[in-house]
Amino acid sequence: MRLPSSIFVSVSLFTAETTAALYLSSTYRSAGDQIWQGLTLLFTLVPSVLVQLTLTFIHRDLSRDRPLILLLHILQLGPIVRCLEAFCIYGSVGRVEEPYVSITRKKQMPRGGQSEEVERQVGQAEGKLFTHRAAFARTSVIQAFLGSAPQLTLQLYICVLQQGVSIGRGTLMVISLLSIVYGALRCNILAIKIKYDDYEVDVRPMAYLCIFLWRSFEIATRVVVLVLFSSVLQLWVLPVVLLNFLVFFLYPWILFWQSHSPFPENIEKTLTRVGTTIVLCLLTFLYAGINMFCWSAVQVKLNDPDLINKSQNWYRMAVYYMLRFVENASLLLLWYIYKTDFYNFICAPLLVLQLLVAYAIAIFFMLVFYQFCHPCRRLFSSSMTQGLWNCSSLLCLMCTSASPQSRPMGKTVLEPPSPSTHKEPPNERAHDSASNSTDDMPNDTTYDMLNDTVYDIPTETDNTGGGINGDVSHNVSCNA
Repeated sequence: MRLPSSIFVSVSLFTAETTAALYLSSTYRSAGDQIWQGLTLLFTLVPSVLVQLTLTFIHRDLSRDRPLILLLHILQLGPIVRCLEAFCIYGSVGRVEEPYVSITRKKQMPRGGQSEEVERQVGQAEGKLFTHRAAFARTSVIQAFLGSAPQLTLQLYICVLQQGVSIGRGTLMVISLLSIVYGALRCNILAIKIKYDDYEVDVRPMAYLCIFLWRSFEIATRVVVLVLFSSVLQLWVLPVVLLNFLVFFLYPWILFWQSHSPFPENIEKTLTRVGTTIVLCLLTFLYAGINMFCWSAVQVKLNDPDLINKSQNWYRMAVYYMLRFVENASLLLLWYIYKTDFYNFICAPLLVLQLLVAYAIAIFFMLVFYQFCHPCRRLFSSSMTQGLWNCSSLLCLMCTSASPQSRPMGKTVLEPPSPSTHKEPPNERAHDSASNSTDDMPNDTTYDMLNDTVYDIPTETDNTGGGINGDVSHNVSCNA
């Protein structure tokens, strides 16, 4: 049984960030900056309350007689108590005989086109530790994107206005950045384990390193761009943020309404329809918060029983990074145009170039991860580069079809010369006619942009190419 180190890291970051924020808010109060003090406390207490509610909901403490645990959660000490409980469970393994065990079946990664199923016994202690790990993985994401990300943006904005970094503010910014990157890393691992729940997933250290570098460059660049833009155009930063947030908040609901699926009722048996709606709104709220700063590895799908889209959609990822790169470049351009003499102490063109290059480096590490370090890359029907190439080809095809000048004026342009012009041997003529008939066949793959699916129209030829979605191949099914 593995040591619950991920739980210790999550609680350590949560405790350190809360402590640093409380200390910094006291310094703001001493300096008379009540606005900065209020915002610092807001971005500390709100995610802390959400973390307590999440732990209580996952462990089902409301339906169990545990008043002391509920009291500690009210006092915002729930994560510390849960961490101690997890380590106590880990220390008691092997000392007490398990009354019963459960059998789990997991598939191994396919080798040579075949996958073996392995049975393993899971005791009560290991099952409890699994619940603790799952709970802290989700709370790390909540803490990162609903608390640490706004906190880091706020403190960096204050540093730009005051042209200085104090020890307390710098410490809080470093801890917040580490918390965001760790939350994004847990989000990636959580998405892999949900999508490939039938398989034994072994994440290598190189995969962790690629994810860490990918998320570090992506999140740091995004935060700096937002801060620079808000420092010169304060009135326009709110519409930009609200537009980004509303698009990602409403997108899962729009897909759900268009699917005409019934309302999800299997989230929690004790929840009413109103309670289920609140939980779904909080889920999409978190989804929007993640996509505000980086690409969310967990794609919400409300018409799925697990509420997660288990397909690897290269098209959606490519569109997100292209639009985000254009948005960052546009915000930097506006900052460069409207910047004042306040920024004379820095080289503005060099800073813009560094930020764009940093975001490109983030995309590079993302490509390296999916191409070489993803633990389940053998289950992709198409590689990352092939999927992105298909995406770019599709976009070029859409642009070409939209321009009437690029379309052929008649069918005769594609037809070969008439046989009456020159004589050919019969076998060559038969060969040409066969190739012409093949060329005139319609394309056997159509793309449904709205539902993110690929429909294969059967033809007389055998096509084995993978679609852009990168779903699991037909040889190996991976339905989580």
